[in-house]
Amino acid sequence: MRTLKSYDPATREIVGSMQITTHAEIENIVARAKYCQPQWADLGVNARRDILTRASIHLSEQAVDLAHLITREMGKPLRESLSEVGVIVDNFAADLSEISKALEPDQYQDGNVRSTVYHDPIGVCACITPWNYPVAIPHWLILPALVAGNTVLLKPSEKTPLTSNAYARILQEVLPPSVLQVVCGGGSIGQAIVNSSIDMIAFVGSSEVGKQILRCAPKDFKRVILELGGSDSLIVLHEADVTAAATFAVRNGFRNAGQICISMEHVIVLRDLAPRLIARMVEETESLVIGNGMDLKTQLGPLVDLEQRDRVMRLIKDAVSHGARVLCGGVVLEGCFMKPTILTDVSSDMEIFHEEILGPVICVHIVDSEEDAVCFANDSRYALGAVVFGPEDSAKRVARKLKAGMVGINGAVRGARGTPWVGAQYSGYGFYGSSDGHRQFSQARVVTTRTGAF
Repeated sequence: MRTLKSYDPATREIVGSMQITTHAEIENIVARAKYCQPQWADLGVNARRDILTRASIHLSEQAVDLAHLITREMGKPLRESLSEVGVIVDNFAADLSEISKALEPDQYQDGNVRSTVYHDPIGVCACITPWNYPVAIPHWLILPALVAGNTVLLKPSEKTPLTSNAYARILQEVLPPSVLQVVCGGGSIGQAIVNSSIDMIAFVGSSEVGKQILRCAPKDFKRVILELGGSDSLIVLHEADVTAAATFAVRNGFRNAGQICISMEHVIVLRDLAPRLIARMVEETESLVIGNGMDLKTQLGPLVDLEQRDRVMRLIKDAVSHGARVLCGGVVLEGCFMKPTILTDVSSDMEIFHEEILGPVICVHIVDSEEDAVCFANDSRYALGAVVFGPEDSAKRVARKLKAGMVGINGAVRGARGTPWVGAQYSGYGFYGSSDGHRQFSQARVVTTRTGAF
C-alpha cells in the first residue's frame, strides 16, 4: 500500500498522508459513480440543493480548521486561507440558488409548436484541481456538477491532497454513498481517470496538461471544460493613480506568493511614469513580512514546495543571464522561501516572458505609447486576465483592445455575481461561473409538442 506524504512548506514537517489510488481501483470507482448516478439524478434539482445546503452548515462549523490545514499544507498566510474558506461559506446559499436557477427548463413557443429545453445530468464528472486554492477550486467545480445531477470524482493535486480531501469529506457527510469520491495520486492517476469511461472532465491547471486532456477526451466525446494558465498584465496609462497602481501590482503580484493564475506577472508602464511606479513598487515589496503563514503578521509565505521554488529561481536566473535586471529580491531564503522579486529589461526572447511564473516575481516593462502597451500585453499565448489603470474612458478603450477573457479597470478582474470566469487562447476552453457556465455541467435536451395539424 503506497501513501502520499504531504509536507508543511514552511517547516518541512509532515502534515499527514493519504493512500494512493491504484490504477486497478479506478475502474471500480467509476463503476460505483455510474451505479449511483441515476438515483442522484432522480432526486431533482431542489432535493439536491437541499442536501447540499446541509453541507454548508458542516462547512461553516469546520471552516477555521480547514483554513489552518490549507496554510499548513500549501503555505499561504492564514488570513488568506480564512478568506478562501470564508468566501465559500458566505456565498454557499447564493451559489446554490444561482446554479439551481440556471438549470430551470426554458420554454419556447412558435405558433402551434411548444418546446421545453431541459438541462439534464451528463453522468460522471471528473474534477481535476490544482494546489494553489485547494478548497475554493474543488468547490467551484464540484458544486455545479452535483446540483446538475452528476456524480463526481475529485482528483486533487498531489501537492495538497489532505486539504481537498478534508473539504470533500464535509460534503460526503450529507451526500449518498459514492456520489462524491476522492482519487489520490499524481499525473498518471489523472491520466487514468481521463481515459476511463467517465462522461465529463472539469479541469483547472496548466495549459500543457489541458492539451493532454484535449488529445484524449475526443476518443469517446467526453465533455471538457478547462481553466488553464495565466500570465496577466497590468497596464499603467497617463494620468493613472501611480500609487494605487503600484500597491495593486504588489498586492496582486505577490498574494499567495504569486501562485495565482491571475497574478500580475507583467507590469507595463508608460516611460514618464516608470520611475515613480518602480520606486513605489520596490518600496512596498521590500516592506513585505515574509514568514510562516500561521503567523498572522506574515504577508508572504513560502512557495508550495522546493520543486516550485527551484522552477521560479531557474526562470529568474535565465532572464538575468539574457540581460534582465533585478530591482529587488531574486534570492532564495531558507527552505521553500524566497524574496519577492521585481525584474526589468525583460524581453520576448526570455523564457520568463512566455511562461506562467506562478511565483513571487513581477516583470516591469517600459513602453513609449498606449499602442505599444497593448501590443506588449497581447504578445502572449495566455489570455486569462488583465488590468488597466488610468482615467476610466482611456482604460476602457484599452481594455477592449486586449485579448484577455477578463479585464479589470483600476482594480481586480473578478466580475459581478453572474459573470463568467473566462479565459481565451491558452488560458481557457469553455468557462466556469454564470448561468451559461453552470449549464456546461448539463446536457441540453429539447422536448417539443405540437397542437393541431402536423
